[in-house]
Order: sequence, then C-alpha cells, then structure tokens
Amino acid sequence: MIKFATIGTHWITKQFIEAAQQVGWQLTAVYSRQQASAQKFADQFIGPIKTFTELDEFLASQDFSVVYLASPNSLHFEQSQQALLAGKHVIVEKPACSNPTEMKQIIKILRQHPELYYFEAARHFHEPLFQQVKQAIKQLSVIQGAHLTYEKYSSRYDAFLAGQEPNIFSLEFSGGALQDLGVYLVYAAIAWFGYPQSADYRPQKLRNGIDGRGIAILEYPRFQVILKFGKTTNSYLASEIYGLKQTLILDSPAKLNELKMADEQGNVQSLARTTTENPMLAEVKDFDQLLNKPASLIAKQKMEDWLALAVQVNQLMYQLRQSAELSFPADEKYI
Repeated sequence: MIKFATIGTHWITKQFIEAAQQVGWQLTAVYSRQQASAQKFADQFIGPIKTFTELDEFLASQDFSVVYLASPNSLHFEQSQQALLAGKHVIVEKPACSNPTEMKQIIKILRQHPELYYFEAARHFHEPLFQQVKQAIKQLSVIQGAHLTYEKYSSRYDAFLAGQEPNIFSLEFSGGALQDLGVYLVYAAIAWFGYPQSADYRPQKLRNGIDGRGIAILEYPRFQVILKFGKTTNSYLASEIYGLKQTLILDSPAKLNELKMADEQGNVQSLARTTTENPMLAEVKDFDQLLNKPASLIAKQKMEDWLALAVQVNQLMYQLRQSAELSFPADEKYI
C-alpha cells in the first residue's frame, strides 16, 4: 500500500485524496502553515492522520513515501526540491515550476537520485479521451489548425475586484490565467501537435500586471494553434481541430467529456465519451502503476517521457510570458 501526504488544503487536494483512496492509497499526514487548517482538513478523512506545521519536520516523517503538493504556484519548486532531497516521491500540481531554471534544478536532483519519481499533475493528459484525441488527429489527412478554449470565472475574482489580491491573481505567487488555465491548453498543443516554431501571448492584464485572460498564438510550419483562456469570464465555446473537410470538436481540452467529428455536410458523429466521476482518477491510476514498480525500467521510461513533456510545457509557458513582458519575482532570483 502506498502511503502519502499532502501539502495544501484547497479543494483540489481533497479531490486528489479521494481519487488516491479509490486506488488503495493511505493518507497518513497533512501539512499546512496553520495547525487549525491542517487539523480541519485532516478531520475530513479516516485516520490516523498526523498534522504538521513545520515543513522540515513533515518531510522527515517516515510515515509516507509520496508527497502530493498543491500549494501556491511560486512555492512548488522549493517545496518539491525539499521533498526530493528528503527522499520522497513528488506529485506536484501544474505548473510544476515557475521557469526553466527551476525545472533544470529539479532535473538535476532527479539525475542525482534516480530512485525517485517526480510527476507534474496534469490530470487531463492522463485521461483516455485525451489520448483518443491524439489518435483522431493522426487520422486526419491534413491539419489546418486548431482553436483551443478554456475560460472559467474564478471563484477568487470577486475578491480581487474588491481590492484584495488572492494568490492566483498575484505576480508574487506566479499566478494568472496562463499559469492556472492556459497550462492545460499548452499541454494539449504540445502533446497533440509538437513544439511550435514560434509563440506569442497577448494578455489582458489586470491592475497589478497579472494576466486575467488572453490569447496565445502558436505557429507551426503549416498551421496555427490558437489558445484562448481566462479567469475573469466564462466561455461556452467548443474547442476545434481542423482537418481538410472534417473538424474534431471537443468541449474543452481541460475537461474532456466528449470527442465528436463533423463532416463537410455538418453531420456530427460522437467518437468517444468519458464517464469518470473524479477527473483525477486517471492520473492517480497512472502514478500508482509506476510507484508500485519503482525499479521497473518501463516505469522509469514512462516517467522520463512525462517529464520530457513537462519540461517542454514549462519552456513554452516561459516563452509565452516573455513575449508578453510578464515576469514573476520567482524569475528575478536567477537574473
């Protein structure tokens, strides 16, 4: 049985725990800076579950081997680094790192400790329907481009409008639309079409300089992929991938429910649907397979493949931010 612990007490952590428990993992520890928050969160689950407010003490615990990390974005790198150096396998919510320099340091640690596993929790990438989209694209005789959309009004935007600065709308915490929602579309673009020749991001910045929403244009040799994402509006547009006379239609690369194909007459056929209740279950099952056979060469190669994609996503996210003159304090540490 895999014993795991969590950093972060957000709703996404609860959803991950529920998925992990479905595959037989045991939650043994919770970390939060505030004892009351840690205890309140731990009390939602069947124990015994230890609570910690000191990160060093938490990571020194022998009660778990895997850490799931869902703290504010800017903390992902340092906490992941500490966890790896403490001998823990790490599952870190996307985006795993704020910039390529941080990612390179993580890679360095992994090379020094080949027994460890490190996963960026890009849940949609692990869903069967995501891979079915990739196969459907390969069957198109021609690719003329794609328009991928994910806009969802943030539950924290009202607080921002009221004068507060929630972490997800903060430059200090490496927040913003690209980092939080755009990353799903960047993952899809690279996984489905490869790394673009060039990329440009045109954000709508809010009062503090953070991007509230925006459009990214990825240039490929023979087509463009347009990414439209945001945290200040709701969009109900479908995402589309254009062949010659056929169009693949999906509700959202981030929340895949159904893949459809339209022909030149406008006839629409459903190609695949998903029925998973917990959207994080597919990724947990994938992680479980690898962590239960840590010495397997096949498992190590699969992690390396996922890691290579995560590195490309991190690089393209940084490239997009640079094109928009959007920098974080986390970037300045390495100047």
